[in-house]
Amino acid sequence: MLGGTEFAGRAVVEAALGRGWDVTVLNRGRQSPVPGVRSLRGDRTAPGGLAALARPGEGDWDAVVDTWSAAPRAVREAARLLRDRARRYVYVSSCSVYAWAPPAGYAEDAPVVEGAGPDAGQIDYARDKRGGELAVLDAFGERDSVLVRSGLILGPYENVGRLPWWLTRIARGGPVLAPGPRGLPLQYVDVRDLAEWILGAVGNGLGGPYNLMSRQGHTTMGELLEACVRATGSDAELRWTAPEIVLDAGIEPWTELPVWVPPGTDLHDALHAADVSRALAAGLVCRPVEETVADTWSWLTSIGGTAPVRPDRTRKGLDPEVEARVLAAAPDPGGVSGTTP
Repeated sequence: MLGGTEFAGRAVVEAALGRGWDVTVLNRGRQSPVPGVRSLRGDRTAPGGLAALARPGEGDWDAVVDTWSAAPRAVREAARLLRDRARRYVYVSSCSVYAWAPPAGYAEDAPVVEGAGPDAGQIDYARDKRGGELAVLDAFGERDSVLVRSGLILGPYENVGRLPWWLTRIARGGPVLAPGPRGLPLQYVDVRDLAEWILGAVGNGLGGPYNLMSRQGHTTMGELLEACVRATGSDAELRWTAPEIVLDAGIEPWTELPVWVPPGTDLHDALHAADVSRALAAGLVCRPVEETVADTWSWLTSIGGTAPVRPDRTRKGLDPEVEARVLAAAPDPGGVSGTTP
């Protein structure tokens, strides 16, 4: 495992240890590794940063899992170094690699972004991830590599700021701006289900790209936020607000109101309407939203209520003053229709 101390990487490590697998992690040592792993130190952004993997006697591996999301050349260097030492390379990519705007129901054969390369420095998230994919394919080929094109990832250890923001906001109580419609279908994957699928892919010798998230409409915006209310035990009142009111207030979907994007838009099709039949056929099982939310809240409270946030991710969440102003100006119809336009 390259990394292995945060969010998706940590979930993969914990799942592998839970299966009794022998796990080696390589990271910079800034955070303590999960107990039970063999830990190697290295910074893949520095010259010679992969030297610990190349030392004589380090052995071979059944699989490598890599979640890198910056300059593709870091993936290229790791993949080239390990192509004769590992049987399979799993790269956690993103559905962002698809050319904008992918239509609802897009599958793994949809067009991908251009301008990415395996030797490139950091460009932008979509092309960095595509460049990482190309680096893996160059070293391992499609048969011996798995490209995990994940969508929205939620669950314990989240360091992006989406579900933790909703939980902490709802825990404060009072009227909460809940962006409608209540029945807006959502598509995501619990990080632990992502991890289990990855290990299954390794065990079953899978290869190629997979859209990795729940089926379309696995849950709704209403079910997600109502689960947050139950998990926190809050007295929060969800004020369901029509999408046009949210947008007219200048509120940014996805960032200021995490997870939510307006229905009937390119953004919703891209983030919540992918075809995941290939992953489901290959064993993906997704737990109920209630479990994801409750377990994330349990983890969040266990660390004092403040989630870690990656420095390379944008700030998430709505300013309390903006929320109060919109709630004060908007009519309170007692809830937006639970059906999707």
